[in-house]
Amino acid sequence: MIRPTQVPMRERDPQARTRTFDEVPAGYTPDEAQEEAARCLQCRDAPCMNGCPVNIHIPKFIREIREGDFRAAITTIKQTNNLPAVCGRVCPQEVQCQAPCTLGRRFEPVAIGRLERFAADWESQHGVQVPEVAPPTGVRIAVVGSGPAGLTCAADLRRGGHAVTVFEALHEPGGVLMYGIPEFRLPKRIVQGEIANLRKMGVAIEVNAVVGRTLTVDDLFTDGYEAVFIGTGAGLPQFLGVPGENFTGIYSANEFLTRVNLMRAYLFPEYDTPVKVGKTVAVVGGGNVAMDAARTALRLGAERVMILYRRTEAEMPARVEEVHHAKEEGVELHVLVNPVRFLGEGGRVEGVECLRMELGEPDGSGRRRPVPVPGSNFVLPVATVIVAIGNQPHPLVPRTTPGLRVAEGGTIWTDEDGATSRGGVFAGGDIATGAATVISAMGAGKRSATAIHRSLMRSRRRL
Repeated sequence: MIRPTQVPMRERDPQARTRTFDEVPAGYTPDEAQEEAARCLQCRDAPCMNGCPVNIHIPKFIREIREGDFRAAITTIKQTNNLPAVCGRVCPQEVQCQAPCTLGRRFEPVAIGRLERFAADWESQHGVQVPEVAPPTGVRIAVVGSGPAGLTCAADLRRGGHAVTVFEALHEPGGVLMYGIPEFRLPKRIVQGEIANLRKMGVAIEVNAVVGRTLTVDDLFTDGYEAVFIGTGAGLPQFLGVPGENFTGIYSANEFLTRVNLMRAYLFPEYDTPVKVGKTVAVVGGGNVAMDAARTALRLGAERVMILYRRTEAEMPARVEEVHHAKEEGVELHVLVNPVRFLGEGGRVEGVECLRMELGEPDGSGRRRPVPVPGSNFVLPVATVIVAIGNQPHPLVPRTTPGLRVAEGGTIWTDEDGATSRGGVFAGGDIATGAATVISAMGAGKRSATAIHRSLMRSRRRL
C-alpha cells in the first residue's frame, strides 16, 4: 500500500534555531530516503520530468534510491545537473517537478527535492566522483558571473571539452548562492563544495574581475575567447521611492544579506563585519528574499520582526515552506499594508507609516491588485527596515558591450537558446529574464551551453 503522505524531514526546533545560523532541515537518513522513494509510481510518461528545467531523469534516480544504489542515483542526477546539493535545498520543487506528479492527484506528491538532496549529501560523505570531460576541442569560452546560470553553463561546456574561464566580480565565486541565500537555508560549504567539483573538472575561475570595468566583453574576444556567456544576474536593488528612505537603518535586502552572508556578519566577532538590527525590524516584501531577510534579522538578535506585505498571505510569491518556517520562528505577517513614509530622528529611522490596503481586480500578474483604503494611515515603531521588493539587472555589462540589445526593464534580449544580438555572445538567468529562481537560471545556462557548443563545433567543421 502506498504511503499517502511524504516521509517527513527532521528539522531543528523553531525556538532553538533562531539562535543559530545552522541549517534548519536535517535531511533524510538512508532508510527514510528509501521509504520515500518507494512512493514513486514509476510512471511511463514521467510528467515530473516536464517540470524540471535541467531535465533530470527523475523516475530513474528515485528507483535507484529505492533499490539502495545511491551511487547510481547521484550519477543519474549529475548527468544533467551539476549542482544537485544546491537544487535539493533551494529549488521550488513544489511548483515544478512535484506539481505534475501523478501521485499528487490523490495524495501528497513524491518529495523529489528531498530525495535529490539526499543523493547529493550521500555522495559528499562517501566520495565525490567528478564528471568525465571530453577530449580538448581547442576552444576557449568565457563565462561572466558565477551564479547558478554561469556555473551550469561553465560545467556543461567543460564537459564538452572546451577550456572555460569564469569571471566573477566579487572576491568569492557563487553569485547569489553565496551572497543572497542565508547559511541556515543553504550552507556555504555546500556551494563551495559544488564549485570545488567544477574546478576539479578543469573550470578556471577568476575573482575580483569586474567585466565592464576591469575588462570588457570586447577584451575577452581580443584575448582569444571564441564565445562569451553573460550570467550576471539581477543584483541591482529596487526601492520604494517614498519619503525618508535615505534614513540610516534602512537597508536594501541585497546589502543586508550580502553583509551577513558573503561578509560573514553572522560569525561576528570572528569576522569584524557586524550588522546591528535593533529590537524591532520591518521587512517590506513577500518573496523568498523577504523571508530570508526576516529570519536572518531574528538570528542577529531582533526581538520583533514584521513582514509588511501589500497583498494577503495567499498572494505571497515566497515558497510555502519558507513562509511556514518564518511563522514557526516568530516572524509576524502584516498583510494588506503598504509603507508610504519613513519617520526618523537625527537621520535614523524610528518608524514606518503604512496605509491599509484591500484587494481589487486582478492585475497583469494575475493577482488581485492592492488598492489603498483612504484615511487608514498608521505608524509602526521600528529600529531597522529591510526593503525586499525585487531586483533589476545591473546595467554595467550591457552598457559596455556595443551591439548588445537591451529589452524593457534592463534585461539583455536573447532568443530561446540564449543568443543575443551580438555574435558570439550569449546570456541567461536573471540578466535575461529578470529576477527568477535558481533552477530556472540553471536551465538557461544549460540551454546556452548546448547552443554555444553546437555553434562552435559547426564552425570548426566548416574550417
